[in-house]
Amino acid sequence: MKTRSSARGEPRRLGNMGLLALMLCSLVALSLIRARFSPIGSTAGAEPVIKAEDPKPSAVVSKAAVATDAGDNDVPDEVAAVAVEESKVGEDKPVEEEVQPKPERAAAAAIVVDASKPVCYETSRRSDTCEAAGDVRLLGRSQTIYVDTLEQEWKTRPYCRKHDAYALSHVKEWSLKPHPSGDGDGAGAAPRCTSNSSATAFVLSTGGFTGNPFHDYTDVLIPAFITAHRFGGEVQFLVSSYKSWWMNRYIQIFQQMSRHEVLDIDADDEVRCYPSVVVGPTFHKELGVDATKAPDGVSTADFRKMLRSAFGLERATATPSGDRWDIRRRPRLLIITRRASRGRAFMNERAMADMAGSLGFDVRLGDPEMSSDTSKFARLVNSCDVMVGVHGAGLTNMVFLPAGAVVVQVVPFGRLEWLARNTFAEPSAGMEVHYLEYVVQLDETTLSEQYPSDHPVLKDPMAIHKQGWDALKTTYLDKQNVRPHLGRLKNTFLQALKMLPHGRDD
Repeated sequence: MKTRSSARGEPRRLGNMGLLALMLCSLVALSLIRARFSPIGSTAGAEPVIKAEDPKPSAVVSKAAVATDAGDNDVPDEVAAVAVEESKVGEDKPVEEEVQPKPERAAAAAIVVDASKPVCYETSRRSDTCEAAGDVRLLGRSQTIYVDTLEQEWKTRPYCRKHDAYALSHVKEWSLKPHPSGDGDGAGAAPRCTSNSSATAFVLSTGGFTGNPFHDYTDVLIPAFITAHRFGGEVQFLVSSYKSWWMNRYIQIFQQMSRHEVLDIDADDEVRCYPSVVVGPTFHKELGVDATKAPDGVSTADFRKMLRSAFGLERATATPSGDRWDIRRRPRLLIITRRASRGRAFMNERAMADMAGSLGFDVRLGDPEMSSDTSKFARLVNSCDVMVGVHGAGLTNMVFLPAGAVVVQVVPFGRLEWLARNTFAEPSAGMEVHYLEYVVQLDETTLSEQYPSDHPVLKDPMAIHKQGWDALKTTYLDKQNVRPHLGRLKNTFLQALKMLPHGRDD
C-alpha cells in the first residue's frame, strides 16, 4: 500500500515542481520588463489628485475657492494694495562660463521621496506641498520646474491659504513638469543648467496677505520654519511675489533657517539645478507649530528660540534680574498703541499707563507700525514682562515675549471672543506665555457714541456677524476705539502681576 501510494504521488510532485518553476520564471521576466520601462523614482499608480472626489485627471493643487477664512483679520487697505503689485524685476546675472548638465548631489540635503505619496499632496486644511527629487531644473521667470522623475504635470500656489480666493489672486501659480522628451541641447530638450546647487530648493510666496504681521508669521514665517528645519540650513529659499521691503524686515529669520542666499525667483534668468525641490510650506495652526506633526518634532518653543537668535534677544524667561523684583528692576509693562483713525485704539492710554505705574510696573508705550526696525521693536517686547493691546496684528509681537510673561488681549465690543480665542488666546500656550482677556463693555466703546442705543450694532451684534466678515470687520474692528474702565483694568493688571515669576525659586 505504501509503495503504490508513493509511486502514484511521485509524478504529481514532479508536476507541481515544474509548475512552480514556470511561475518563478514568469515573475523574473515581468520584473525585468518593468525595470526596463519604468523610470526610477516614478510615482506610477499614484493618483495625481489631492482628494479622491476630484474628478479631474490632472491636479491643480491650490485651486481658488469662494470661502474666506475667518482668521483674515486686520488687513489694512494699503497692505492689500501692495499685495496686488507684481514682483519686481531684479538685475540680470551673467551666465557662468562653465556649466554642468546635471546638478550637484548631496544626500544629506536631498529629500527622501515617499513613493506612496503623490508629488503634490495636502499637508493641512490650509496648505498643499509638492516634493520631488532627481534632476531638478528650475526656471524662475516662468514659474516652471522640470524634474526627470515626474510622469505628469502638477500645479500649485505656494501659500498657506489655499481656500482663500482673494489671497491666492496675489500668489503666482507654479508648475512641476517631467523633463521634455528631446535629447541633448536640441529643440524639446530640457533647459541646460546655468547654476548648480547641492541644497534643496524651497519655493514659497510672499503674496497673499503679507505686510500684516499676523499673516506674516501665520501664513509664511512659521510654515517656512516647519518645512525648512529638517534640512539643517541646506535649503535655499526661492521667493515668488518677492517684496524687498518685506524681506528686509525679516531677512534675519531667513538667515537663521538657511545658509544660502534668498532669491527673488520671479526676476531670475538662471536655469537653477538642484537635487531636490519643495514647493509650498506646511501649515499647522495659527501662530504655532504642532510638534506631533512636524517631521523632526520641532515646536513653537524652537521657533521662538530661533527668533531670539535672529534678533539678538537676551531674555528667554521673564524672571527678575536679581533675586526679586525691586526698584532697580520693576516688572515692565508694554502698551501696544494704535492710531485712532485706524480703529481699536486706546482713548485713555495715558491714564492706563499712570495706573499701571502706581501698581509697580515700569510702563512703556510702543506702536509697531511706527517702528521700521523690526529688531529694535523685538528687543523692546523681549524686555517686557506684560504686554497689553487691543485685538489686532500688533499682538503678534507676543512671539518675542520671554517665557512666563503675560499677554493681555483687550477684546473689542461686538461678541468677538471667538476671534480673540483663535488668533491669540490658543497660540499663547505654545509660546509658554500666560494669557488674560479683557472684554470691552458697551459703555467702554466709542460705538455707543456713533449709534443710537437701540441700533443692532449695539443691541444685537450677532445680526451684524450674519452679514459676513466684511460687515463685521468694518463695524467692530475698523470703526471702534475703546476706553477701558481703569478699575476693571486694574484688577486684570494685578492678576498679571501674580502670574509673573517673583524670584529665582518661583
